Amino acid sequence: QVRLVESGGGLVQAGGSLRLSCAVSGSMSSNNAMAWYRQAPGKQRELVARITSSDKTNYADSVKGRFTISRGNDKNTVYLQMNSLQSEDTAVYYCNFVDTRQNSWGQGSQVTVSS
Repeated sequence: QVRLVESGGGLVQAGGSLRLSCAVSGSMSSNNAMAWYRQAPGKQRELVARITSSDKTNYADSVKGRFTISRGNDKNTVYLQMNSLQSEDTAVYYCNFVDTRQNSWGQGSQVTVSS
């Protein structure tokens, strides 16, 4: 089972940037996918961005061109660079890891964008 530890959330003004990090440790398959989801108050959790072990990425339409997901060189850290943040991006952001044997979540990081 893997453990996911997130960092990098916080408060930022509209138009600003933040970078979230998620470090993965434990037993895992090299064939996996990592993703960032978010959940705003009163709304369902939604996929923000996803990256596979072959570095194929996909994004929610609402963040395309503003957010970038990437992996560290060791492939065990995933980042979410968030630029041009808007008030609608305010949410708790969750890191997710999936391989053939597990589907694990981070503890969540609050991102608040003030207008």
